[in-house]
Amino acid sequence: MINDQYYKRRYIISGIAIVVVLVYIIRLFYLQIIDQSTKDQADNNALVKQTVYPSRGLIYDRNGELLVFNQPIYEITMTMRLMGNDWDTTAFCNCLNISREEFDTRIKEIKDRKKNRGYSKDTPQGFMGQLKKEDIATLQESLVFFPGIQIQKRTLRDYTYNAASHVLGSVGEVNQNDIDNDPYYARGDYSGRDGLERTYEKQLRGDKGVEILMRDSRGRIQGSYQNGEMDRNAKAGTDLRTTLDIQLQLLAEELLDGKIGSAVAIEPKTGEILALVSNPNWNPKVLVGKERSVNYDLLLKDPTKPLYNRATQATYPPGSTFKTIQALVCLEEGAITPNTLYPCSGPGSTPIKCTHHHGSPVALEKAIEQSCNPYFWAAFRDALQKDGYGNENEDFRKRYELWRNDVMAFGLGQKFNDTDIGDQSSGSIPSTKYFDRYYGKTGWKAITIRSLSIGQGEILVTPLQLANQAAIIANGGFYISPHLNKNDSMESRIHRLNIEKKHFDVVKEGMHRVMVYGTGRHFAIDTLNMAGKTGTAQNSHGRDHAIFIGFAPIEDPQIAVAVVVENAGFGATWACPIASMMMEQYLTGQVKRKDLRKRIGESVLNESVKEW
Repeated sequence: MINDQYYKRRYIISGIAIVVVLVYIIRLFYLQIIDQSTKDQADNNALVKQTVYPSRGLIYDRNGELLVFNQPIYEITMTMRLMGNDWDTTAFCNCLNISREEFDTRIKEIKDRKKNRGYSKDTPQGFMGQLKKEDIATLQESLVFFPGIQIQKRTLRDYTYNAASHVLGSVGEVNQNDIDNDPYYARGDYSGRDGLERTYEKQLRGDKGVEILMRDSRGRIQGSYQNGEMDRNAKAGTDLRTTLDIQLQLLAEELLDGKIGSAVAIEPKTGEILALVSNPNWNPKVLVGKERSVNYDLLLKDPTKPLYNRATQATYPPGSTFKTIQALVCLEEGAITPNTLYPCSGPGSTPIKCTHHHGSPVALEKAIEQSCNPYFWAAFRDALQKDGYGNENEDFRKRYELWRNDVMAFGLGQKFNDTDIGDQSSGSIPSTKYFDRYYGKTGWKAITIRSLSIGQGEILVTPLQLANQAAIIANGGFYISPHLNKNDSMESRIHRLNIEKKHFDVVKEGMHRVMVYGTGRHFAIDTLNMAGKTGTAQNSHGRDHAIFIGFAPIEDPQIAVAVVVENAGFGATWACPIASMMMEQYLTGQVKRKDLRKRIGESVLNESVKEW
């Protein structure tokens, strides 16, 4: 036996050596088999994974007219590690006609990991996008002098018509929130920012593909990797067929030119929106390409608020158009019958005046025809006081809540939640809690809230709700929520009102009389049986708003319309002729009243409305 005190240490040293070797083996196994980062970095030096962007789905109107299509654009990307130190920044800026300051700002944003969390020197980074062919022509010729630069083909939205900007919406660059919430997106991608482009983003955007290219040590592309076997084709987005009738949309926009207001047309039986106009609006092309952000900021600062969709977001007192609902609710609640008579003293009436003398007493159809304020105040009063006031005003307050629920069944005081329409306002049908807060439970009675009887006071509605109200009356007591996708019939989402059909027949006749004998008679069409109701909404900030609702033909309604023209005065002067011509266009295919069309279309009621 060797007597050496150090002899046994050889086992310790050998053990340490074995452990070190095992650690290296495990580490190499991890790096080469499990951890792909080293391989990815090596691949990035030799391979370029280039995203292939799909064509966005096209958008059509109800008749197959192409509304939104694509045109080719280009995006410049750069791989920082391949650019080198002798890269000629000045020449590059000259090729793109940009300043050195703009170049430095863009580079700083690319390297800012707060704004660009996916930044890497080894992967292509978006430098500038939405460029047209002429924008990149000079750079394309000089690309060999700028290693690390790639030009990638994309598509950009284009429009057949200068119309329907609020409905169609726009496409813009995604933000960090979009990227965090959906792994589909990366920095520099585009998505629908508003309108139908946003609502149907996932349908329209399609699926990305990938193309893998090889490059040499100088970063020059040498061709496809493995003959393209590893590539993945992009899948184009799905086309969208809308419910819009573009010719009707164009007419409504023409008639509202120079005015502030909106128009909504609905096919009553289906809830399909035929036209949805908000004016001022803008040419959808101004929110496309490099100038999008600049133009968006200008639109945002325009005092007439063109970005504000008045058709779905603006709220107004409905004025006398509300008398049709008042009539239906009071009939259903048994407060009146079609033959109930109330006196009217014209402008001398109290506590609510009538606008003119029309004979007295009047029954319901005549009251609708002549828009008799005292009649609807009396009907409203009798509906609320039917059971008296009761202890602590409880019976009266219960009747009011019943009245309110009947009114809200028309889609008022709430948003349409089962629809593809974007930003909406709910409007307001005040509750008992609202009045209790101001007057106390015993401090308010029918006379306190008498302005509600004629669509004034605290009642607020949107033009979309007004058009739906007209559709409900046209249908005789039901509606399908207004919507814009022609391929979604929504028939399973029908809303039926608990009001007898015979009551709607009475109100329809009253609205027909408006177009024959009343305020709408000057704009009726001999060949069409039309029903309508004009309204004048009080405005504490200026001249009253003109309102009209109507539908035609009465025997088989095909179109229901609501028009609001702000600060225009009487509904019969402006809103009624616009709606009448819209019905004529849709039902006959043309507007024969050329002089009326020219007069309304060329009239400017607001000088501040700017052409976009």
